[in-house]
Amino acid sequence: MTILDGKKISNQIKDEIAIEVASMKERGEKVPHLAAVLVGTDGASLTYVGSKVRSCKRIGFESTLHHLPSETTEKELLQLVHQLNEDPNIDGYIVQLPLPKHIDEQEVLMAVHPDKDVDGFHPTNFGKMALDMETFISATPYGIMELLRRYKVDTEGKHAVIIGRSHIVGRPISILMSQKGKAANATVTLAHSRTKNIKELTLQADIIVSALGVPHFLKADMVKTGAVIIDVGITRVEDATKEKGYYITGDVDFEAVSKKASYITPVPGGVGPMTIAMLLKNTLLARERHRKNA
Repeated sequence: MTILDGKKISNQIKDEIAIEVASMKERGEKVPHLAAVLVGTDGASLTYVGSKVRSCKRIGFESTLHHLPSETTEKELLQLVHQLNEDPNIDGYIVQLPLPKHIDEQEVLMAVHPDKDVDGFHPTNFGKMALDMETFISATPYGIMELLRRYKVDTEGKHAVIIGRSHIVGRPISILMSQKGKAANATVTLAHSRTKNIKELTLQADIIVSALGVPHFLKADMVKTGAVIIDVGITRVEDATKEKGYYITGDVDFEAVSKKASYITPVPGGVGPMTIAMLLKNTLLARERHRKNA
């Protein structure tokens, strides 16, 4: 069994980007600039955005954090989005989800200019991804694909079962793994909360990507020996015995499933770090595009 070490691979990617950024500085060129918009005080969002800011500093990117109070109106948030769209210094930006309930997420994400949408959520970028055109690929599925590529996991002709149909992970990874190319060419089944025979499907799967957000959903008796397991779920489970009062776990019963898997991602330290690395890679691509179009 091999651990798919997202932390190690993400650090490799960051080191590669840092070398490119250092070369830009030597040539006197503008370095990539990533902005993040955070509304409210959601704990997981604060942690995630903080990690992005630290990663930018490490690799030499410029970064800006716009932290708005929870009571920010949708109109005020949209005004900021339009400012970022027009700001020539910003190469790409993200609006951290979830947003407070009084704000329409779809309305906000639609307002982000596709050329600065380094999260890859805009319909223009999603559509290009589905058509196998160059675009910003949503960072989590992009990270999964890169992890499979760098570990040279054989996906060609394999049966991949994706659990979860979100627009952020499940649906895009199902498309990417079925396309032509490295870490692709798989036969994909997309399962979700209404699928009646999930266990039957997962027992047939050579590769399982679980993106449900249900702790320990995938048990050892749902997995065949030698399967590749990608755990996208990340949930805080309350636990008074822990110093922080909670522990982080994924969709997979890691202890039991790892005994049967050929490859498996840990939580934390698997897909999560890859998401941030690929967001930085998208920002680098955004900077290159803006330079070409300038």
